Amino acid sequence: QVQLVESGGGSVQAGGSLRVSCAASGRTFRNYAMGWFRQAPGKVREFVASISQSGGRTYYAESVKGRFTISRGNAKNTVYLQMNSLKPEDTADYYCAVSIVPGTTVTDFGFWGQGTQVTVSS
Repeated sequence: QVQLVESGGGSVQAGGSLRVSCAASGRTFRNYAMGWFRQAPGKVREFVASISQSGGRTYYAESVKGRFTISRGNAKNTVYLQMNSLKPEDTADYYCAVSIVPGTTVTDFGFWGQGTQVTVSS
């Protein structure tokens, strides 16, 4: 069992930045790839970014490439998502999740956090 707790969401104006974090506990964090997904009201959950166990491989959705950066601190059992140049269409609940490999689909991932809300106003 893995417990994930997201934090750092909030409200920001378009063009601004936010960093969301996900703290993991329960099993050896460094054994797992991590991912970030988001879900806007009335929409399906979509992939945002993922990172391998060592942090050496990262993957991004086309919609966030060049604006968002995923990273991890294995000593702190935490994965981060730095979001820059935010747009109103980035508004969503952001979820972190655990996987064996750094996949890009919801079904690639197992345990999920409860989410943190990000609102970007124009």
